[in-house]
Amino acid sequence: MPRVGLNQQTVVAEAARLADEVGLAQLTLAALAGRLGVALPSLYKHVRGADALTQKLSALATAELATELTTAAAGRAGGDALRAMADAYRDYAHRHPGRYPATQRVPDPADPEHVAAGERAVGAIFAVLRGYGLTGDDALDATRALRSALHGFVSLEAAGGFGLPRELDRSYHQLVAGLDVAFRAWPTLAG
Repeated sequence: MPRVGLNQQTVVAEAARLADEVGLAQLTLAALAGRLGVALPSLYKHVRGADALTQKLSALATAELATELTTAAAGRAGGDALRAMADAYRDYAHRHPGRYPATQRVPDPADPEHVAAGERAVGAIFAVLRGYGLTGDDALDATRALRSALHGFVSLEAAGGFGLPRELDRSYHQLVAGLDVAFRAWPTLAG
């Protein structure tokens, strides 16, 4: 008999909180079961296993990030939209250090909510890039460049990978300013 009030949504929400506390790599079903006050086999009534839990956590985190990116860029254009969205991205990574890495997982095609969340996140980026006149393959390439730059920075920052004595906020804002320049002068490649 499942514990009253325990369902997949509450299990995943608690997993998200626990991941933020201990890190995604340290999130285990045993730790989550202990946190929820249930026996480990009870979790299998709500998630198929550790990978399924991580996939559901990825769907949740991607949906949260998509909402934050969309909200930040709303009503803005060009560099202003890019800066707002980039700041929202970094802020999310800071506030949710365990959930954030899960946003990098490719959506599971068998999970319509995960696919929709991924499409909303990428759609928010595409909307900002349209302000630079980037569409089609150029928008796809620019999206990959943007995600790589932002993810690289926040991942290095989270790992303590910046040892030089310089304010990180300044460096992050310079990175985003450089992306703004790059997107305004984006080259169109033939073929």
